[in-house]
Amino acid sequence: MPIYAAQARIRGARGFTLLELLVVMVIIGLLAGYVGPRFFAQIGKSEVKAARAQLDGLEKALDTYRVDTGHYPSTDQGLKALNERPGNEPKWDGPYLKKAVPADPWGRPYVYRAPGEHGEYDLASYGKDGQPGGEGEAADITSW
Repeated sequence: MPIYAAQARIRGARGFTLLELLVVMVIIGLLAGYVGPRFFAQIGKSEVKAARAQLDGLEKALDTYRVDTGHYPSTDQGLKALNERPGNEPKWDGPYLKKAVPADPWGRPYVYRAPGEHGEYDLASYGKDGQPGGEGEAADITSW
């Protein structure tokens, strides 16, 4: 085999053409456009599930507080009463949470009112938008 034939073979296998690269980039773009929105929708659903799980844990801690003291913390005492003894609470036997009261999955504090409009207390997260009401991921997550 002459040297020129070997060099020609090497030159033919140099790389991809611009057209081939563009086709691959279009395919990758189409896949990202299809998979991306589905992936981010799952993240939103997991934040809602996490908020519901946190609300459930806070409700259990509030119920334990009530068993010990005979009442739920007031709105002024707030959820802070689950970790720190309120000044005028002799029957407090906490802390009722292992860690500090968590923020909701969007980084905002939970809304607590006692007495509540929907029961002895109202506990809620206003969702992704942080405003009362809303739909989808922006919907309120509540204890009632």
